[in-house]
Amino acid sequence: MKLRHFLLIGLFTAGSFINAQEVKKNAIEVTGVAEMEVEPDEIIFNIGIKADNKNELADNEKKLFETLKSNGVKNEDITFKSMYQNIYSKTTKFTKSFQFKVNAKTNLSKVFEGLNQKWVSSLNIAEVKNTKIAEFRKVVKINALKAAKEKADYLLESMGKKTGSPIEIVEIEDYTSDTVMPMAAYARKSSNVQLEADAGVDYSFDNIENIKLKYSIKTRYEIL
Repeated sequence: MKLRHFLLIGLFTAGSFINAQEVKKNAIEVTGVAEMEVEPDEIIFNIGIKADNKNELADNEKKLFETLKSNGVKNEDITFKSMYQNIYSKTTKFTKSFQFKVNAKTNLSKVFEGLNQKWVSSLNIAEVKNTKIAEFRKVVKINALKAAKEKADYLLESMGKKTGSPIEIVEIEDYTSDTVMPMAAYARKSSNVQLEADAGVDYSFDNIENIKLKYSIKTRYEIL
């Protein structure tokens, strides 16, 4: 029993000594930052339709689906959001809202032209996305970690030292977003007004603001 007791004390003492040695290690703490702009390949729109009665609303909904389908939007990419009946309105009494998704192959000019109808009450951008955003996030994080290591290398080299093993790596998620609403580029189309047929405006993915990713990685390296 006494031997076991002494062995346990010895193990605890050795463990404490090792921890103390690790704490006393000379270390450098740096932060690496990396950014990337990703071109969107998917846009989700909010759209509202209106009517004076239920039958007219059903007809307008049918027109909406036909217009979207004729421009390559699939049924599974159209989602019902809400329906509202205004019993106090003297004119429009029924409204219905949907979301629909388009990709980079969609001709947005034709979509807007087809939806430039009196029964369309609103049309605005809900989200701008990239379907491979998870892969791009990984790349940015790796680049941030590489930037941190590079910073530690040149700082220690200036002192005649070298970078040792990493002691701590902390991810700081300060990216803008995985999905972006480019308000500046689409401010006019975000208002609840009927779309105008602007022949001079380029309604294409090339005219959409890129998604911006930014990550920071804080690291501590042993100094050799």
